[in-house]
Amino acid sequence: MSSSGSWSAQENKAFERALAVYDKDTPDRWYNVARAVGGKTPEEVKRHYEILVRDINYIESGRVPFPNYKKSAAFDDQKRLKNLQLQ
Repeated sequence: MSSSGSWSAQENKAFERALAVYDKDTPDRWYNVARAVGGKTPEEVKRHYEILVRDINYIESGRVPFPNYKKSAAFDDQKRLKNLQLQ
């Protein structure tokens, strides 16, 4: 099994699905989640979950500022399309 700290998009999606199946009351939860993800140990998936919970807590507490988005050309194109009238 991999001891890598990086997670692919596919592994993250499998992780999310496994969390929905194996809740906190599931015996051997982290073993089952690791098996569903593939290539990760129970310790790695548990740590990944702890980081996820920490990040969610930061966001919900307002400690993560909103990004300062600038208007883009895509926004201007959307505005133009909205004003376009079809006959």
